[in-house]
Amino acid sequence: MIARSCVVWLALLLAGPAAADRRAQLPADLVAEALTPALAGEFALQSGKLEDAARYYLQAAEAVPGDVELAGRATRIAMLVNDNELAARAVRLWRRRAPGSLNVQGAEAVVSLRNGQARRARGQLEKLMRHPDPRGWRFALLALMGSRDPALSARVLSVLVEASAIPDDLNAWQEFGRLALRLDDLDLAGRMIDKVVERFPDEPGVILLRATQLQHAGKLDEARAALSQIRPLAAESADIRGLLAMSYESLGDYGEAGQIMAQGPQNTLSYGMRASLLARADDETGLNTLYEELQRDTETGIGIGPDRFLLLGKIAEYLERPEDAVRWYGKVMPGRQRTEAQMRTASVLHGLGRKQAAFAAAHAMQNDASLDDDSRRNAYLLEAEMLREDGDDAGEMDAYARALAAYPDDAGVLYARALAWERRDRIEHAEADLRRVLVSEPENTVALNALGYTLADRTDRYQEALELIGRARAAEPDNPAIVDSYGWVLYRLGRNHEAVAELRRAWTLMKDAEVAAHLGEVLWVMGQTDEAEHYFAESRKLDSQNRSLHRALQITGATLEPQP
Repeated sequence: MIARSCVVWLALLLAGPAAADRRAQLPADLVAEALTPALAGEFALQSGKLEDAARYYLQAAEAVPGDVELAGRATRIAMLVNDNELAARAVRLWRRRAPGSLNVQGAEAVVSLRNGQARRARGQLEKLMRHPDPRGWRFALLALMGSRDPALSARVLSVLVEASAIPDDLNAWQEFGRLALRLDDLDLAGRMIDKVVERFPDEPGVILLRATQLQHAGKLDEARAALSQIRPLAAESADIRGLLAMSYESLGDYGEAGQIMAQGPQNTLSYGMRASLLARADDETGLNTLYEELQRDTETGIGIGPDRFLLLGKIAEYLERPEDAVRWYGKVMPGRQRTEAQMRTASVLHGLGRKQAAFAAAHAMQNDASLDDDSRRNAYLLEAEMLREDGDDAGEMDAYARALAAYPDDAGVLYARALAWERRDRIEHAEADLRRVLVSEPENTVALNALGYTLADRTDRYQEALELIGRARAAEPDNPAIVDSYGWVLYRLGRNHEAVAELRRAWTLMKDAEVAAHLGEVLWVMGQTDEAEHYFAESRKLDSQNRSLHRALQITGATLEPQP
């Protein structure tokens, strides 16, 4: 590791278009002066100690005059930690070396937002919006998303809208409108969409955005009225059909969505979407009609193929015709669909109580040398899942053990077994499996995040959790699951104000039941009970069985109104 880091970071220090010139011009003692902190920064980064990494990288960047790449690297790492002064210092260095860069200007705006400098941020964002490079507004959008204070981002965006700073570009208006919705500022979203409707009144995409805004505001009938304006276009455009169906689906109007998808030429994909919508609408009559139509077509030679047989099997499963499902899956010939058909066959047989046949099917796949390794590995995971459903704890763990005997240190199997250990409150075993993943794949962000979150959630080893999550954040700073984990470990460390900021950002990035439950718990502990109850309700809407939600309600003693 030491030798590799030396090579990597020496290359970084002397990389770029003028690398040859810099090699000749930089004295050896200057290179050594920069290399030492760069190596220290690398070690700190690999250890998840981001505060140390940020300081070392900035020291290295300052030691090499004119190195744009290293200044940018130092800035990006500094922005991962809650040290606004350090981030401002790094971005100033980067700006001196690359004053015209859109990346630099976007980073400056993020730093200003994180420092609460709304006026300064507005000027920087407006400059990006008016930049001659047409990509400028996209950097402004990312900067607003990078703020840790959604309310501040919404206020700044509101000022930009009133100043007519958003370019006269349909995509720009749509993206900023969606951002306003993600920021939960319905008034701002409404005003923005009013303006975009004025500019682009006949654009179907704008009407779809208006419907989304109305839905967020709880004006469901008005949302449906908006969608009706473009419904006649669905017959002519497959793209509009798909988008319109998605809009009706988000409103819970599954029947309407299915009718939209029934227009125009049909293929296995559109039939599959219709079947899914009918199932969600609990329209068994409609699904039976579709099933019979597909069955007739297949019997007459229309649409014969593995995709169609697979779809028929899935519909038969939903209609509780398991024998039909097994028959259709059996018609799927070898190929990429065959593996899924075999897996589903085993699952159907298990559901029928024909467990010996189900496990025999899984074992046959495990021993089939013609299948790829992923398919054979997944057959072990299927067997483990069936055993879990049977309540056979020993059998489930034995299936994982046999999978690991066949595929030693397979990350997917180890991760699945770690989750199984966690469900049993065997945290030490879950940790051991996740660490085995990291031995062979030290940069596996899923395992880093899972282990960090587990330690934060189920132990008191918070500093260690912070470092693991830090490593994941360095690789994927905008991954909402990782941002959520970071917020959660900050909460466990007692850094509640920082935790709320990160959890709000995670919620902006991804509307997820666990994120909402975490945010609700932290707000409740901080005394903001009304807002906490709002997020608990949002969590329940998304997943009423979410474990984090139920634990948060138990810990806080919060109660929610009965669901309608």
